[in-house]
Amino acid sequence: MPKDKQYDSPRINRKNHSTMPPDNLTLSKKTQWFELEITGNIRNLSPALWSIQHLTSLYLKGNNLPRIPPDICKLECLVTLDISSNKLRSLPAELGDLITLKDLQLNNNCLRNLPYELGKLFQLQNLGLQGNPLSAEIVNLYSGANGTQKLLIYMLDNLTFTASQPPQRPWIPLTHPDRSKPTAIFTVMCYNVLCDKYATRQLYGYCPSWALNWEYRRKAIIDEIRHYSADIISLQEVETDQFYNFFLPELKRDGYNGIFSPKSRARTMPSEQDRKHVDGCAIFYRTSKFTLIKEHLVEFNQLAIANAEGSDDMLNRVMTKDNIGLTALLETKEGCFENGVPSSENVRQPILVTTAHIHWDPEFCDVKLVQTMMLMAELKSIIEDLSISLRPGSSQIDVNSIPLIFCGDLNSLPESGVIEYLTTGKIPTTHEDFKEMAYADTVRKLSSSDSKDVLTHNFRLSMTYGENVMGFTNYTYDFKGVIDYILYSTDFMTPLGILGPLDRQWFKENKVVGAPHPHIPSDHFALLTELELKPFLPRTSVANNRR
Repeated sequence: MPKDKQYDSPRINRKNHSTMPPDNLTLSKKTQWFELEITGNIRNLSPALWSIQHLTSLYLKGNNLPRIPPDICKLECLVTLDISSNKLRSLPAELGDLITLKDLQLNNNCLRNLPYELGKLFQLQNLGLQGNPLSAEIVNLYSGANGTQKLLIYMLDNLTFTASQPPQRPWIPLTHPDRSKPTAIFTVMCYNVLCDKYATRQLYGYCPSWALNWEYRRKAIIDEIRHYSADIISLQEVETDQFYNFFLPELKRDGYNGIFSPKSRARTMPSEQDRKHVDGCAIFYRTSKFTLIKEHLVEFNQLAIANAEGSDDMLNRVMTKDNIGLTALLETKEGCFENGVPSSENVRQPILVTTAHIHWDPEFCDVKLVQTMMLMAELKSIIEDLSISLRPGSSQIDVNSIPLIFCGDLNSLPESGVIEYLTTGKIPTTHEDFKEMAYADTVRKLSSSDSKDVLTHNFRLSMTYGENVMGFTNYTYDFKGVIDYILYSTDFMTPLGILGPLDRQWFKENKVVGAPHPHIPSDHFALLTELELKPFLPRTSVANNRR
């Protein structure tokens, strides 16, 4: 910045301070302060300063500091840093590691350039650069509208990316397959791929723009899908246009076919251009191992209308969310079996595969639970219809008569009501996740029991990933936790192995604060399991009984 454009404050404003009252000092009460101001024409900073790691505000304004040591990165809690009016000619790259910073004042120094690492300060709201002889490129970016954000984006996008590739995720064997007879063995993947319209700088400011770009991410996503080569693939957040023009043609070349449905809002959109960007759920299956018999769409907003019975909460909270579930009835082929092929009447075994993307907002845990209950009730109806077609005249219908694989981004933690309901088959009507909303009468008809106090389903399900295997399936700066799941019918299937987590040490060593990341194309991690299907009794083919 030209010298004649500098501004010079003749008076350095000092912070107002409060001290411990004498009475508290007499009582030897401890204090912990979070703000620190150092003044007095200081030229060097004591190394002891970097041990005060609880500091949230540090004011070094109006001194004679010629440099800031790299150790400043140890103050990981800093929100405000003011080093204006010093003698700084450069800044340490480590300043970019202070990702909690929201206010950084560098006014009236001798800075000609800034380290690109400042682009990592994605939470920064205020950046003071006046009074520095900066390059014209930086000045032009900074001086324009929304200049701070434009400068940060520019610097992050031009930062040399040095992080190593993460190590391969380990395969965790759980048990051995039954080699005494032919059994169907196949792998299942569940993966939220993060659709393009949600991958924004506002949500993922720690990721360079080029690594958020869909053209970049989709190559990494399809490469990952191909690497694991699952026999059944369930995807969430797939944009309509990307399903038909990318995922389906790419995976067809690899021997898959698939089904898809967008979220319910697509039906009400008049513009084809708008509809093509609506995301939804997809299920792919390897055609050498499975045949698609039937597909079924579950629209939660339509089910909310059908089950509302005058409930304002059902209409105002559940009906307004357009999440969906998608179900594919598959039938095994000879290529699915290992250790030989069973008798012809037992080759074609039905498997019901379901994927769902449950509402995301933590404030709507009641909606998540109701959506899950509606989905289980729909699956019950689907299996009952199939059982009637397979066994006409049967007086007893068991929802566990057909194997179920349930995959999805359920946006619910393992201790949530959603997971309790799915894995135990029951939940009290007074569960805290209902948030005391008036659902009791409306959800009771979704229950498999007549109890007024407990809501149930009859599916016997278990999670393929046990407790604490994955520390997180969703990894962002603001949230890290397990919200993606693969569940299976325990009557018919045994998990043989699962894909383990990414090495946590890699995240630490490379200071990866969230995903997406240049090496991680989504904010979710794929789940992968290998299942063994236990042999059935002789039965009639589903394909021969389609209605």
